[in-house]
Amino acid sequence: MATILLDGRMMEAAVYGGAVLGGGGGGWIEDGLQIGRLALEVGQPRLVTPDELADDDLLVTVSLVGAPAAKEKFVKPIHYVRALELLSAAVKQPLKGIHTNENGAGTTVNGWFQAAVTGLPVVDLPCNGRAHPTGTMGSLNLHEQPGYVSHQAAVGGRGSRYVEMSVSSTIEQAASLIRSVSVQAGGLVAVARNPVTVAYARENGAPGGIRQAIKVGEALLDHKGEAAIEAVCAALGGRVVVEGDVREYTLETTGGFDVGRVVIGDSELTFWNEYMTLEHDGERLATFPDLIMTLDARTARPIVSAAIEKGQAVTVIHVPARNLILSTTMRNRSLLKPIEDVIGKPILPYLES
Repeated sequence: MATILLDGRMMEAAVYGGAVLGGGGGGWIEDGLQIGRLALEVGQPRLVTPDELADDDLLVTVSLVGAPAAKEKFVKPIHYVRALELLSAAVKQPLKGIHTNENGAGTTVNGWFQAAVTGLPVVDLPCNGRAHPTGTMGSLNLHEQPGYVSHQAAVGGRGSRYVEMSVSSTIEQAASLIRSVSVQAGGLVAVARNPVTVAYARENGAPGGIRQAIKVGEALLDHKGEAAIEAVCAALGGRVVVEGDVREYTLETTGGFDVGRVVIGDSELTFWNEYMTLEHDGERLATFPDLIMTLDARTARPIVSAAIEKGQAVTVIHVPARNLILSTTMRNRSLLKPIEDVIGKPILPYLES
């Protein structure tokens, strides 16, 4: 596929499709639309395939890290660019492309503004084709590469909470420090991290994930109400699992994450930023990295986990992980094991082999 000059229709589709693929996380629709519109105002971001670059070209991941529901979060477009500047200074090698860490309402368009400002292309090679809670899950299994040094930079907050940080360490330690900085900054930071070659990213990431988000978003935007939900399910090979009013909803922001549960009728969803499990009468119906997502039952607008309200009429859809474009980290059981401690439910026994 050739280079695509990104436009307003694609941007809107990417945000809404990313919201669906976010599976409850990945930022807010309004934030994604805002940064996407700004990117198109200041320049012409280009979407390229990995095959349009050389295997040894260096890519940099851009992301947002933190808790979407944090009340004091503050990240502006200049923070995205500043994080990229800090990382470039640490790496001291030319960067040839930008790729997002995941698909989500705010994250599918991660990198579009930086691309518009710098002229670098957006590479259709997200580190993961769906949203995920931890930084390591979006780090292409680099933590298993002996001697790999993770360079990461984070910027966010305002006033006395404004933070700039650049760190070089192991993946795990750098990710933990970035998460701590997000808390200090009020809950969210813009991040640039983990330069890797195109060849490595292609092997371990989710090539084609951005185009999948745009396809899903177009299906959603081309229809209304129930028909839009059906179109999304058809585009992803998913199904509607439950529809009804939210009976119970709990959310706690802790350690830079949103953690909680949603009860709709006799069905329960748990989330750790993203939805992790879906059960009906105690029977497990879906387990992360399966896609579990809530949409407004009337308008079909995707609703992230942090925006659910008690009494809201929602539709829950499920898409098996095998139908998604996912990275190698979503098959790494050691990265998925911590979910069990956070939500208090088993995960590993339900994973597809």
